[in-house]
Amino acid sequence: MRKKIVAGNWKCNTNLQEGIELAKKVNTLVTSMAATDVVVVLGTPFTHLAKIVESVNTARIGIAAQNCAAEAKGAFTGEISAEMIKSTGADYVILGHSERREYYAETSEVLNRKISLAIENGLTPIYCCGEPLRIRETGTQNAFVKNQLEETICNLSPDDFRKLIIAYEPIWAIGTGKTATSEQAQEIHAFIRSVIAEKFGNEIAEDVSILYGGSCNAKNAKELFANKDVDGGLIGGASLKVEDFIQIINGF
Repeated sequence: MRKKIVAGNWKCNTNLQEGIELAKKVNTLVTSMAATDVVVVLGTPFTHLAKIVESVNTARIGIAAQNCAAEAKGAFTGEISAEMIKSTGADYVILGHSERREYYAETSEVLNRKISLAIENGLTPIYCCGEPLRIRETGTQNAFVKNQLEETICNLSPDDFRKLIIAYEPIWAIGTGKTATSEQAQEIHAFIRSVIAEKFGNEIAEDVSILYGGSCNAKNAKELFANKDVDGGLIGGASLKVEDFIQIINGF
């Protein structure tokens, strides 16, 4: 069954002590809410994972790493494997974020290995896709996003595909203050669902959660989440502000 999800992506922000404090504040507010069907996830730096798992009610808040290695283990200095992440108590991992693709040259081949390792180790991948401004301006965003999907998650078995979450991120709207209109968000989310239906069938397509990840904030979350095919958000800067993040969770 499709889930409503609000996932924070803290990126390279907060030291360990700041991160624990932020997580505890979110935890206090989330656990004081009336029963909710919204899944809340905090995507923290690697250094924070184990401590934050201990600091929150994991029945109400899931914890995500922001990346994982493309190798299971071995002589890969500085890498953090999916198995290591799982051992901290985290249950999710963000993969394919545009910043990883752009700044660290992550290819579809690399992402395929990461996705497979994440699933093998019991992590739920939050797989990111989305187009840059030059693609949006030429009106070829559908073909661009479809190619991203076909080169990666469309290679999964139906059973493994059911284990992931998709996050659409219009790259031109990340950290720019620009946001896709509600209509633009619904249009591309519906298109992504149609690509999934073409590959895996309508039942699986209707079950997968597709999040919006481009400058979603406390002011626009309600309008975005009202769309039929928008199942929540992957939240960047606003996830570092407790009150804003809680308002977004309450956007459903």
